[in-house]
Amino acid sequence: MTDCALLFDLDGTMLDTDTIHQGVFADMLAPTGLTVTEDFYLENIHGRLNADIFAELMPDAGDPQQLSEDKEAEFRKRLPKPYPGMPGVSRLVERAMVEGWGLAVVTNAPRVNAEAMLNAIGLREAFEVVIIGEECERGKPDPLPYQMAMRQLGIAPDRCIAFEDSPSGMRAAAASGALAVGIRSSLDDSALRANGAIETLKDFNDKALEPLLQRIKGETVI
Repeated sequence: MTDCALLFDLDGTMLDTDTIHQGVFADMLAPTGLTVTEDFYLENIHGRLNADIFAELMPDAGDPQQLSEDKEAEFRKRLPKPYPGMPGVSRLVERAMVEGWGLAVVTNAPRVNAEAMLNAIGLREAFEVVIIGEECERGKPDPLPYQMAMRQLGIAPDRCIAFEDSPSGMRAAAASGALAVGIRSSLDDSALRANGAIETLKDFNDKALEPLLQRIKGETVI
C-alpha cells in the first residue's frame, strides 16, 4: 500500500453545486433585503459554516442552527440525482483505490448533505473517512478537520494532497501541512494561491495534477 492520501472537499471541489447553494441562500435572505449576487455569495457565504452565516446576516431571524438545517434540507431537495462529478474526479478516485492510496472527504457540509452529494456522484462507497466540520471542535478555516482525516488514515501531512475551492478551505488545507491544491471552480489561480494553494487545477483532468501525485508518492518529479 502506498503511504499517501487524497483529501477532498465536496462542494465546488468534487462537484460544482455553488449555483444551487446560491439560489437557496438568495431565497432565504430575500426578506432581509439582501441580494445574493455571485460576488456577494463568494465574499460572504462561500466555504463558511452555515450557522456563522445566518448569525451574521440574519441575526434576528431565529436559531442559526435551525436556519442552517432548513437551508440544507432545501439544498438536498434541489440537488439532482444523479449529479455530475467534477471532470476527472471519478477516474482519480478509482486510481487511488487501485493503487491503495488513502481517501477522505473533509467538508463543512452537514453529514446528511455529504452523504447525499457522494451518493449523487456515485462515489459514496469509496470513502470510509468522512470528516464533517460541524462535528469537529473547530471547522474550516481551522486545520483541525484535515488533521483529523490524516490521523484517521495514519498518513503524514507531506504525503497528502488536500483539494479545495474556497478561501476558508484553502487556508485550512495549507495550515494542516498537506499539499494544498485549489480547484478553479469559483475562484481564479491568484485568489486560491493567496489563501495557501501551492498549485491550482481547472479540474481533475488537468495535467498539472500528475507531478503532485508523484510528489506525495515520493517519486522524482522531472
